Amino acid sequence: MIRDQRTSRGGSRDQRTNRRIRAREVRVVGSDGGQLGVMPLEAALERARTEGLDLVEISPMASPPVCKIMDYGKFKYEEKKRASEAKKKQVVVHLKEIKLRPKTEEHDYEFKVRNVRRFLEDGDKAKVVIQFRGREITHKEQGTTILQDVIQDLKEVAVVEQAPRMEGRLMFMILAPNPKVAQRARELARQAAAGPSPKKPTGDAKPAAPSAPSAPSAGEQDAQSATP
Repeated sequence: MIRDQRTSRGGSRDQRTNRRIRAREVRVVGSDGGQLGVMPLEAALERARTEGLDLVEISPMASPPVCKIMDYGKFKYEEKKRASEAKKKQVVVHLKEIKLRPKTEEHDYEFKVRNVRRFLEDGDKAKVVIQFRGREITHKEQGTTILQDVIQDLKEVAVVEQAPRMEGRLMFMILAPNPKVAQRARELARQAAAGPSPKKPTGDAKPAAPSAPSAPSAGEQDAQSATP
């Protein structure tokens, strides 16, 4: 049923429908996609009413405006559903952080670099921070050396998005996955969002061959030979 629909003072981003359409004449597209031609608005509304559907303005800037007869509630539901599915397939990039010290031990350094590599291969960015304490701040070159080592060790998967810089007692840089790694992470995320595809039966399965009769045991042979 067509109802008078009014908008708030701020207006609406949705298409105009039914009595909200302002044009006197409209070009109408039927519910089956067929062209119904130009007709007065009242005639178009009556056509939509007889089908139990809505008249929706889809091209307001055309002359005359183009309207389509459709189930507007169903259209909005499907549009929202499509947007939700698209959002699920989007890759959300996080900024992960690891902290190092100017005198970080080698095994600790290697462990944290492996973590940064994992972050990047997952499609995330990494903030690598050198934290200075006390008089360590007088040896900033040690922090620069460590960050350069990180860049060198991850050169096949990372690009420097933000070069090393100081902020108080912290020196940091931001690494991002290179285009090839980022593309692979997006593909894996889309596959994970889609879920595993169900396996279909091949239809080529053959019935199992009948098993050969087993040979009689020694006891059975003795019993058979003793039978008159």
